[in-house]
Order: sequence, then C-alpha cells, then structure tokens
Amino acid sequence: MKITIIKLRKPAEKDVNADLQWFSHSLGLFGERDKEKSCFRVFLELIKAVRRKKGLSSDDIALRSNLSRATVIYHLHRLHESGLVVLSEGKYMLRVENLEGLITEIKKDMLRTLEDLHDIAKDLDEELGLIKRTKSRTSTVYEEY
Repeated sequence: MKITIIKLRKPAEKDVNADLQWFSHSLGLFGERDKEKSCFRVFLELIKAVRRKKGLSSDDIALRSNLSRATVIYHLHRLHESGLVVLSEGKYMLRVENLEGLITEIKKDMLRTLEDLHDIAKDLDEELGLIKRTKSRTSTVYEEY
C-alpha cells in the first residue's frame, strides 16, 4: 500500500464542501497535474455510493462524474493501491462504511508498518554495531549492541 498524508491547516469555518476538499487533499487526492480534480470527483462518487450501500463499476463512476472511463480507472487504481478503496465482485467501494472508519484503518496500517520498520531498524542496529542512546535520570548513556 502506498498512501500520502499531507499536513494542511483545517478550514476555519464549518463547510461540508471545504471539509471534504481538505480531507481529500490531506489524503493526497489532489495531484499537481490533476487540474480537473478528477481523483476527488471519483472519491466523492464512492462516498455517495456508501450512503446507497452499494459498490460502483468504473462505468458507473465515469457516467456520474462526467469523466472518461480511462481517467476513472487510473484514479481507482491509485485509490486501491492506497488502501482507501476495495474491489469486490467487479464493484468499487470505500474500504469501510464511513470516513472516520477509513482513517482508523489507515492509522492501523501505518502503525503496523512503523512497528515493522522499528523491528528491522533494531535488528540492523545490532548487526551493524550501531550505538543505542538511552536516557537515564542523570545522564545520557550510550550502549553498544
């Protein structure tokens, strides 16, 4: 999975459209080359589909978003790679049934990945003989593995 998280200032005032754009932009759905905000438009159609409790085909999304099927498929592939969207029986849908749950799942994915990185880093430090810095109450102590 590959996801981009961008730290942005939240909208000052409550506005559903501004909040959705901020949410989507923070998830990296707005690319510099995506002048028509097509990935955002695909994502919005998937959000609407959650309310109807059904998945959408790439043709459905293309029709509803007024985008070419090729553009929709490109963005669906990106959204699937990021773990935001799943494909089931030829239909695309958000990974979970609401946006809060989506962020919870992304957070779990990230924590698992960071834990794996931590474990490998510890093993590499030992194999490479790198010094581990530990804090004691009175001073910093350096330990060699």
